Amino acid sequence: MKLKDKILVFFVGILAGLVLVLTGLSALSLRHFSIYMAERHARSVAETIKVGLTESMINGTIDKREQFLARLAYVPGVQNVRVTRGQHVISQFGPGLANEQFSSEGIDHVLATGKEVFEVVKAEEHLMFHAVIPYVADDRGTPNCLQCHAARKGAVLGAITIDISLAEVRRQGVIAVLMVSFAVLGAALLAVLLLRRMMKPLSETAHAVQEVTSQAVGGDFSGRIRQRSTDEVGDIAANINTLMDFLNREVTTIRTRVGQLMGQQCNSGGNQLVLTTEMVESLVEASQFKQAIEEDQTKLDIYRRLAGMLCGKYDVQRFSIYEIAASKNRITPILVDDEIGASCRYCDPQIAVDASCCRAKRTGHEVDAVDYPGLCTMFRPGLGGDAHICLPINQSGSAGCVVQIVVGAEEGSLVRRMIPFIAVYLREAGPVLEAKRLMEHLRENALRDPMTGLYNRRFLEEYVSALVSGSKRRKSPFSVLMLDLDFFKQVNDTHGHEAGDKVIKTLADILQRNVRGSDMAVRYGGEEFLLVLMDTGAAAAEKVAEKIRVDVENTKIPLPGGMLQKTISIGVAEYPDDSDTFWQVVKFADVALYRAKSDGRNRVTRFTPDMWDSDAHY
Repeated sequence: MKLKDKILVFFVGILAGLVLVLTGLSALSLRHFSIYMAERHARSVAETIKVGLTESMINGTIDKREQFLARLAYVPGVQNVRVTRGQHVISQFGPGLANEQFSSEGIDHVLATGKEVFEVVKAEEHLMFHAVIPYVADDRGTPNCLQCHAARKGAVLGAITIDISLAEVRRQGVIAVLMVSFAVLGAALLAVLLLRRMMKPLSETAHAVQEVTSQAVGGDFSGRIRQRSTDEVGDIAANINTLMDFLNREVTTIRTRVGQLMGQQCNSGGNQLVLTTEMVESLVEASQFKQAIEEDQTKLDIYRRLAGMLCGKYDVQRFSIYEIAASKNRITPILVDDEIGASCRYCDPQIAVDASCCRAKRTGHEVDAVDYPGLCTMFRPGLGGDAHICLPINQSGSAGCVVQIVVGAEEGSLVRRMIPFIAVYLREAGPVLEAKRLMEHLRENALRDPMTGLYNRRFLEEYVSALVSGSKRRKSPFSVLMLDLDFFKQVNDTHGHEAGDKVIKTLADILQRNVRGSDMAVRYGGEEFLLVLMDTGAAAAEKVAEKIRVDVENTKIPLPGGMLQKTISIGVAEYPDDSDTFWQVVKFADVALYRAKSDGRNRVTRFTPDMWDSDAHY
């Protein structure tokens, strides 16, 4: 569909929708207005009847009320008028006339509640506005209701039923809606005709623009547009001609500069605009990739994104991502063929213990064994004569990671053409990985005791929620051991603080030797330590505690003045057997530790309820 036709269809659709909306709004407004006026009409009739009946009672002509009501029925628009006596009036004056004893569900509701009922009902051939309005006793005015009726103020004396025909109102409303609709429709048709006339030069120019730009997409910028008018449409034609001249002159320069930015030499073949666009898109996607990884939480999240980029965007199936620990001179495989934590598959295991064996790590440059087979002696090719390309991710001037891409002999040239694009992503990832590494290092230092390397109390406070949740999920207990060196202050006072630090470090080593990897050792403060033994009941925890106590007692710590031996006291409590609150269990373990100190130190004490004489909870 051409642009002119699209605009006309769109405009006609909008106008048609506008006609429908205005028609609907007009009909809805007229309906509400008709009901509102019918309600006011009904209230006026009801008030007229009330005044008439009151005057009849005052003048002694109440027995002629039926004629009065019958005449009201001839008021234009009023179809029916009926008065129904309430219980107070019946008790005082009797049931009244036959038609005053008429009852319905709506009348009964009004007599019982004193609330009006208004509704639109369908009669035989037309709609009726049905109103039931209560007469409520009131002491205002002279005369007033209470002068004649033996009822209290607010009592319902009766109800008036009024039916008002909506047929004429409906007919007039339909006529008004049709007039509005025809007026809007006429204006819409006139607008369409004017738009069609104005669109002709625009559509012709748009068609010419389409032809010229189609040529430009194919790399031909020689097309030009005839200027048909001197208005904005003519300006568009002139500006596009200027743009074609500019593109014809500058596109080659842009393509060359972008190629230099990506480290790719551009040839003169093919559609130059398409080639330039692909390179620019790669730069944009790499920038978006950087924005995404900057918001990732961990380095592993970034490695996963790199793996997703290799697999999803470039269809690389065999690859490895290595992380380099420069301080330890080691390389660790993070992802191998999109598998987290897999062992090294394509390199000699020697690189894991001596990172300098890796050529990419050592030089910080790309290692291309596709064009130069055997360039890296650490590569272990498969049976099919595989080759590889290793790309370092430089961080702070040296290789912090290495991405290794393994290809078959027939895939080498294709992968080689993708390397400049992949390298852009790796350059963007380098600074972000470095920042994440520094943040993890800072966080690790914040959650560990610098002297012993154990977790500190802050880590315990952050981890306690996950610890308790895991225990509940596995329906398995854990035990808390509170440990405190006996007479540690004497070590500092006698041998100095350096000796005290050595004792603390020795105890930390003993604790780490005697607990599992799943357990948690925490330096709780000073010479006080805390152990959390996962999936371990109190009985088994006591055995571990006794083993630690014996190990500490038998350990000789060399000091400048000789050998030093220390003892330790340990309190044991179990979650959830002793308490279903973690910090309460810690308190109970501390209470048991205090009992161990009181009983002579150098012992393991299991918490029992008799040790706790308070109702406090933690």
